[in-house]
Amino acid sequence: MTADVHQVADGTYLVHGHHTNWVILKDGDAVTLVDTGYPGDRQGLLESLAAVGSRPEAVAAVLITHAHNDHLGSAEYLRAAHGTPVYLHPAEVPHARREFLQQATIADVVRNAWRPGVLPWAVHVIRVGGTEHHPVTAPEPFPSGGPLDLPGRPVPVHTPGHTDGHCVFHLPAAGIVISGDALVSGHATSRIEGPQLLLDFFHHERTRARASLELIGALDGDTLLPGHGPVHRGPVRAAAELARERAASNTRAAP
Repeated sequence: MTADVHQVADGTYLVHGHHTNWVILKDGDAVTLVDTGYPGDRQGLLESLAAVGSRPEAVAAVLITHAHNDHLGSAEYLRAAHGTPVYLHPAEVPHARREFLQQATIADVVRNAWRPGVLPWAVHVIRVGGTEHHPVTAPEPFPSGGPLDLPGRPVPVHTPGHTDGHCVFHLPAAGIVISGDALVSGHATSRIEGPQLLLDFFHHERTRARASLELIGALDGDTLLPGHGPVHRGPVRAAAELARERAASNTRAAP
């Protein structure tokens, strides 16, 4: 694939892979990588680093919003090949090691196959390695509270629900929230555009996922970099509120 790299602020890039995104935070030659796409996105990931004037050896750390295969795809590759530390919320560390898996199952997909886009999405997931086994053998919890001493100075914010240890990353000085799958702006299984929650079957605990929108809405920012969909410009609080309203409407409309 060819990397689809979008600069959204000084030193901040949103990269679109195969229906999933990652973020590059650059300071000089060094970068922080937030998520890594599917296993099948590896070439695009390497191309995206080159596109911003960096290289795999210069990745100071990989931060993972949550340990699903479409975000974890090349984390172990970077750790094993280049010694890159892989950091997650403490609750997500065993998930990254695959001591358990909080992810939509085949049965979940079958039950939701009536929804537009679900079956094509499932076929796509298989093609890009979404069902492969790529645990991180030595994931680590975030090394400190508050801003991390890494390019971009990201601040992890625990937003459980999609998984137990899901985190978003706040860049206060830039007014940016990297929202992972806690708040997206589009998805292959969705027919709406703009801020929204993923379909309920994607969340480990949908009630907590909806509650975490309040945590995201409390973050000061006007740019949202989601795990799926394009960059969203506008108050993060308003984006979280719109997603909450849409989730409530979808619940009422479900058969």
